[in-house]
Formats: sequence, C-alpha cells, structure tokens
Amino acid sequence: MQRTARPILIAGRRESTGRYEKALGDIGVPTITTLSASAAASCSALLLPGGGDITPAFFGQKNNGSRHIDTELDILQLQALELALRCRRPVLGICKGMQLINVFFGGTLCQHMQEADSHCYKDGDQYHDTVIFPDTFLFSLYGASLRVNSAHHQCVDRLGTGLLPVQYALPSPVPEAFCHKSLPVFGVQWHPERLLPEGEKLLRFFASLTD
Repeated sequence: MQRTARPILIAGRRESTGRYEKALGDIGVPTITTLSASAAASCSALLLPGGGDITPAFFGQKNNGSRHIDTELDILQLQALELALRCRRPVLGICKGMQLINVFFGGTLCQHMQEADSHCYKDGDQYHDTVIFPDTFLFSLYGASLRVNSAHHQCVDRLGTGLLPVQYALPSPVPEAFCHKSLPVFGVQWHPERLLPEGEKLLRFFASLTD
C-alpha cells in the first residue's frame, strides 16, 4: 500500500494563501491552510506566508511605521510556530513569515526601512540582486548570487537568538534570508511562490525536509 504524504501546514487566512497552495501543489506537495495552531503537530512542516506587518509590541516597540496589522493572525501564527518547533517540524517563513520567525527568537524589525521605495510592492513585485553566503542552504541551490522579487517595506533588524544570516540585498545590505544554527528553520524575505522557475528550487528543498 502506498503511504499518503502528510500535508504541509500553511498558517494563514485562506483568502490570501492561494499562490502558496498552487506553487506547492504544482510540485506535488499536499497542503492544508488553517489558523488552527494545533494542526502543526499533525502536518509534516510549517509554512509561514507573507502578509501585513507584525504587531510592534511583540518585539518591544511602539508603532513607528507598521501598517496592515492583524494581531489575532500574529498570535495564531506564533502559536503554530511554537508547536512546530516543539515537534521538530521543518519551518519556512516567507516575507512576513521570515520576520515572524525573527521576532519569535527575540529579534527585532525595522518598521520602515530607508530602502523601502526600492523594495515595496508597486503594482507588482520589484526586483534586485542579492549575494548569498557560501556553505549555506541557498548557496547549494543558487550559488553566490540570485536576483529576487521584493514586496516589503520592513525588514529584519537585530537577528534573533540562534539565527544565522544567509543572504543580503544589493546594493544596500538588507537581510534577505537566514537559517537557524541547529533547527530546520529557514526564512526568506522574497517570494519563491511567485518567482518561478527559480523559486521552485527552494520549495522543493523545503519539501524534501519533510517525512
């Protein structure tokens, strides 16, 4: 009898996660989208999608440029992340998801970065070059550089405990990716689900970590 693969949990609101579901479905990876944090225990991995800005109080700041805040969503996603880590599930954070991982591990965010005009969404994604550090998961996929898509006005500031830098934007060194030094936790500021075909490599790598 063929074993049925457990789905990857996308912790988000169904009305805004269609691109993630399609991108993973196109490479044969089943998904379930829910805000029930307990689902993280029964799924094979956790994907934290992009979205609005994180409640600044969660990283010890007052609002200084954050917008489109959904505190209920933040709480549920943080709960799903906590349970996924407790169950040793692989985790991939995309855009807001990367920032959420950073906050979870005690890091901070720049609420409106100086480079926002060249990174934020303007009738579509913007694009810029990046540099990738050697001996990292992204280097094994793409080599030393990658042109990525961008749709954000905030970025990681102080890295959380245990997180290691992997990729930076050019020409300004905006953090574009990190990984955890001992846990299967990864974050990218760009959007692999709509950077195809290049983004498919990252999604396949993430899916390969599941059981």
